[in-house]
Amino acid sequence: MKKLIPIAVLALGAAVFAAVAFVQPSSEANAATEPVAETTTPEAVQEDTMVYISMETSMGTMYLALNETKAPISTKNFLTYLDDGYYNDTIFHRVMKDFMIQGGGFTADLKKKTTSDEIKNEWTNGLKNTRGTIAMARLGRQPDSATSQFFINLADNGFLDQPRDGAGYAVFGHLVKGLDVLDAIGAVHTTPQGMHGDVPTDTILIKAMTRVTDEQAVKLELAGADS
Repeated sequence: MKKLIPIAVLALGAAVFAAVAFVQPSSEANAATEPVAETTTPEAVQEDTMVYISMETSMGTMYLALNETKAPISTKNFLTYLDDGYYNDTIFHRVMKDFMIQGGGFTADLKKKTTSDEIKNEWTNGLKNTRGTIAMARLGRQPDSATSQFFINLADNGFLDQPRDGAGYAVFGHLVKGLDVLDAIGAVHTTPQGMHGDVPTDTILIKAMTRVTDEQAVKLELAGADS
């Protein structure tokens, strides 16, 4: 099993810590200025194929739309874990206020789960790290190292779209319902636990993740919804 080395750099200062986890994206703002793919237009988004999912947590349920058109690799990877029940009873193991919440790889006792193969980074797909978007977590300086872990942006984090270590962070969907739940999770108290930093004091459990059928999406008014 790899020992993963996360690095978090907060906007108001630098805080470096070691943990057996995926590197969360740094929050420092001195991003590289290399050009990246253009932002997807609203017209283009309407033509994309979206897969809706529900994420039931101990603090409420969030609904997300995964972009199968713009991020086919990341979406397929995430749905494979979801369909296998992998995410059930995992936790949000890292919460950084006004930045992001990260989960999808640890049990409630902070034990790392076994993952499948790493996937290709789709960071140039035109989807941006804006508030409410979901993106793949990965190892630093290893662009194609994402497996099961993901993060949801609490704010517009455009610097994560820049290739500071060779690539940005691949967005593959966005929140369509449950913004209040996202914000509630993002505001919880955290503390270091062992080799892990920014762990919620009270465990935030992902009870279950399931696909939402087209019929359910209509009833829940998810299609075309804004985060």
